This record gives sequence, C-alpha cells and structure tokens, in this order.
Amino acid sequence: MADTTGGIEAFYLENRSFSPPDSVKSDAWITGSEEYEQAERDWQGYWARQAGDLLDWSKEWETILEWDRPFAKWFVGGELNVSFNCVDRHVASGLGGRVAYHWVGEPGDTRTITYADLLADVERFANVLKGYGVGKGDRVAIYMPMIPELPVAMLACTRIGAVHSVVFGGFSSDALRDRINDAEAKVLVTADGGYRKGKANLLKPAVDLALAACPSITDVVVARRVGHAPSGSEERTVDMTDGRDHWWDSAMESVEASCPPEAMGSEDLLYLLYTSGTTAKPKGIMHTTGGYLTQVAFTHKYVFDLHAERDVYWCAADIGWVTGHSYIVYGPLANGATSVLYEGAPDHPDKDRWWQIVEDYKVSILYCAPTAIRACMKWGTSYPESHDLSSLRILGSVGEPINPEAWIWYQTTIGGGRCPVVDTWWQTETGAIMISPLPGATTTKPGSATFPLPGISAQVVDESGSPVSVGGGYLTIDRPWPSMLRGIYKDPERYQETYWSRFEGRYFAGDGAKLDDDGYFWLLGRVDDVMNVSGHRVSTTEVESALVDHQSVAEAAVVGASDPVTGQAIVAFVTLKSAFTPDQDHGEALRSFVADRIGKFGRPKTIIFTDDLPKTRSGKIMRRLLRDVAEGRDLGDTTTLADPGVVEEIRARASVSPTEE
Repeated sequence: MADTTGGIEAFYLENRSFSPPDSVKSDAWITGSEEYEQAERDWQGYWARQAGDLLDWSKEWETILEWDRPFAKWFVGGELNVSFNCVDRHVASGLGGRVAYHWVGEPGDTRTITYADLLADVERFANVLKGYGVGKGDRVAIYMPMIPELPVAMLACTRIGAVHSVVFGGFSSDALRDRINDAEAKVLVTADGGYRKGKANLLKPAVDLALAACPSITDVVVARRVGHAPSGSEERTVDMTDGRDHWWDSAMESVEASCPPEAMGSEDLLYLLYTSGTTAKPKGIMHTTGGYLTQVAFTHKYVFDLHAERDVYWCAADIGWVTGHSYIVYGPLANGATSVLYEGAPDHPDKDRWWQIVEDYKVSILYCAPTAIRACMKWGTSYPESHDLSSLRILGSVGEPINPEAWIWYQTTIGGGRCPVVDTWWQTETGAIMISPLPGATTTKPGSATFPLPGISAQVVDESGSPVSVGGGYLTIDRPWPSMLRGIYKDPERYQETYWSRFEGRYFAGDGAKLDDDGYFWLLGRVDDVMNVSGHRVSTTEVESALVDHQSVAEAAVVGASDPVTGQAIVAFVTLKSAFTPDQDHGEALRSFVADRIGKFGRPKTIIFTDDLPKTRSGKIMRRLLRDVAEGRDLGDTTTLADPGVVEEIRARASVSPTEE
C-alpha cells in the first residue's frame, strides 16, 4: 500500500496527545516499559505466567507452545473448564452475591443476575442439553437476541464440553441454515424473538424455515421473550413442532441445578464463529479452550484496568460477533466482573438511552464502536449532557478505526476530558485484543491504536514482506499468540491459503496500517477496501477520516465504483450534522476539503447525502451494500441491517441527486 498524508493523521498535525491525569492513572502495571520488556525477553513464559495467574487449571500443562506453522497448540497437556473459571470459582470464593449481569431489555424491563444465579442456570441448562444427548465434542447452534439466556446457553455448552456456534440474531434463515449444516449441529437454542427499535423481531419463523433443510438437528429449545414481554405487549402464538421443539422454561424446570464441569484439554475446541469470506461459503473460525480464555481474560483485565470489586463494565456490542464472545461473556466472567447486558438500539426509545443506562448503573468502563460514537455526535451533546456520566473512568473503541474527531468528542463529551480512550485492534480470527494503549501507561494519539500489547509481535510490511519503519503497508503478525484461531472448520487448506500464504511466515488477514515517526500504529481498514483511482491506491478509511474531520460531517462511508476512465471512482455517502444543508455547494466544499487533506487523487467524484448509513445491529457499516448502490446492482440479503429501509432511501437519492464533477 502506498503511504499517503492527511486523512487520519491530519487531525494530529498540531501534535495532540492525551495522557490521563495522575488521579486516574493505573497501578496495575509496574510501568508500561517494564511490562513490555518482560514480555519480549521471554514471550512464551510471559503468556504462561498469565495463564497461571488468571485461570484455574485442573491439570498443569506440559508444554507452553507447540508451533508447526501455521498450526499452534498452547499449554499442551493442561486441563481446565471454561464454565468453572467463569462462574464456579467466583461463587466458591464467596462472590456468589456479586452481580454478573445487569440486563436491560429495550422495552424497559430489567433483570439482575448474580454469579450464584448464573451458576444455577448454567448447571440446569447443561443438564437440559445432556438430556437431548449432547456430549463432549457435539456442536450446538445458538440463535438468540441479547437476553441472559444467551450467555447461559454458551456456558452450559462449555460445562459439558460441547462446541457452540452462535449465529447473530439478525441473520436470515438461509445464513442460519448454512451455519448449522457446516457445523452439523445437533441441537439449536433460540427464542421466539427479541426487541429492536420498538419492534418485536420474530426468530422462530426463520428457525422453522432453516430447519426444513438441516437434517442434523434433533431438538430445538425456545426461550420466551416477545410472547412474555412487559405489560401492554401483545401475546404472540409460536409454532412448535411436537417432539422437536421445547420451551426453555419448561425444560429448565424438569432438571436439577447440579452438573459437574467436564475437564477439557487446553486445545479442545471451544466454539465456532462463522465469518464471511471471499467465497459464498462462510468460514468456521475455530477457537480452543486454554489459550483463548487466557488472552481474553488478560486483555479484559489489563486493557480496561479492571477492578472487579468496584467497576461496572459495559461492552455495547452483540454476543453474535466475536466482540460479544470475548468481551461480554468470557473475558468479563473469567475476571469476576459486573457487566451491563443491553438488548436494544442506542436511540430507542430516546437518543439518550445509553446515557440513562450509564447513569442508572454507574457504568465505569464503556466499550463501543466508532459508528455508534459518530451517531451520538450527530444527535448532539444535549443527550449526554443531561445525564450524570461521572462514574465513567475508561472508554473503549472497537470494530474499526476511529477517526480523530470522534475520538476527541468521545473523550471530552462523554469522558469529561478525564477518561483514557483505549482504541483497540483485533479480529474474529485473533480472538482477543492485539493492539491497544494501556490506560495510564500509554500516551495516546487520537485515532491511533498505539502499540501491540505485551507478548504480541505485529509488524507493518511492504509488498515484498519486508518490515517498514515509517509509512504504510500491510499489518502482519510474525509469531503465535494464545487466542489465535486454530483453523477453519473442516478446511485446513483454506486456513493456510487465507491467512498464511500472502507473506511467508506471517499471519495476514487483510488489514492495512501505517507507522508514524513515533512508531504508533494507525489502522487503515482492509486492503480490499483500497481503491485504485487512476493508478493511485487510496484507502477508503483515509477518505472517510478526511470527510469526518470537516465540522459539518457527522458520519461518512466511502466505496469505490467502476469507472471507465479512472478504473475506480470514489463515491462518498455523507450524513451531515443537523445545522448544515445537504446541497450541491456543500458537496463541492467537501470535495475540496478532501482534496486539501489527501490530494486531488483522493477527492470523491460523487457525494451522496443521506440521513443515515446502512449498519448491522452491532453498528458496523455495510459497505458491500453501498458498493451495490454505487454500481446499480441488486442489493441481495439485507436482513442483518438494523434498518433495512435505509438502503432503499439511499438508492433513491443516488439516482437523482449526486454531487459530482
């Protein structure tokens, strides 16, 4: 990738940085430099120390690492149980009364689940699964909204050694079917539906459609959610297939709350999580037990400077994605944390819903996506300013690079200027955070994820695979890490080809990055999101960041569209702040602004103004759909969108009112 100037570093030209005041600096690290030095001197021993300090093992490992590139095995010979580490040991140490989850339903209903409550439910549901013949190594598909039964089902699988495959509740019946069949799941755990933006989204009809072509499923467990909602909601009839379908509450009433945890090998398969690939077939990412739990516990504790006895932690993601697996379920529970679990959208019933939750539960650590931050920026400061957010002490960013303006707004408006921002880079495949500042130890730059964590070796390389010291290139990892994926389910050749073939001896999943003069990492997004405009390689992230640096822009998404003259043309979809008018003159002003920041080659050919962007329910912008709009293609499946109508509105605007040269 060619290095460029401007974009995400343009906002940093005045040498802005943020170091938290002494009053909030962490004592969790001796010093940042000492921790890095210890990890670099003996990186395998460093990870072994984390595994021993953070987890309880029923059998000690014999070998820290077996590395036959690209296949790794960590803590070989060791045995442990994830459910025991996440629940039992906290109850046994006298913390059964500590809150594990403050659950908030979108309609306003709430539940408080202690560690003792969670243990009882996990043991019961483990017995439910055993009653359907589920045992060690069997696969269980989970297709649920953000309700407490979801982590219960996951932990119940880990208790008996079953492998879970969580399918995001916004996916279509076709996507569910394909994932069930690839995993050959034996049991499906679901719900009648869930709530999103005031609507009951029904899941069971999609389940029934999918299961018409899923011969491996023998039993389905259905949790009641929309059929038993708060008063005033309508009752709904749910079709149940005799002999196959079972209500969750009835099944739980028929079993005992006692189920001993199964001893699992460190390298036993923990879960499958399917992610999209370049082919039509999703990739079943494999994560195993000991190494994964070690790194998610480590990163959750130290990246967020967790003090479990007094912090209230909230990861505002969806458990259907890897962020939810690692930082709603396994990391927080392994550390005995108290978490918020929220069902719905950040703007329902009002645009201050998040801030009301922060105030109500005195949230101290908030971890969310840049798209959500930019949406809050668009809505203005009046919503957060009407709530007491003084309990917050650390803010996190996840899912994509955060632009400097959003970073600074987040830190000043939400964090009151006192909260460190931890901007994290990681992926479904890495399993856990890889690049991030350490609160109180790392001086941050708005928009930069800073440095690889202790024990992680990441490098930016050029086209030939040689490391670069300054400038842009490809983000690679040149040695194994505990939470790394162990392969693609039933397809080791695809694993090697997808992640280890581009650069010899290096893991590369498709992300571009650049290093500045101080060695800070700046993530540029996926290299397949790099546009080739008249021979210039332009990152979509660079153009997006330049656009949102403009005072009028709340949010922007950029795609490349085929162009007969330039090869590709830059098309920008822009949402303005409410005080600004989306007209031709403003579009020209934005095009000039980008040209000044990046260069004329980075100037959008077309700017399309829109009230919103197509996003998944976890807040990620669906750029694939925007590319389809830009090139006039059929949209295909839009079922993962929080608001499918947004794309049709954008397409209508694109056909009548583009701003272009």
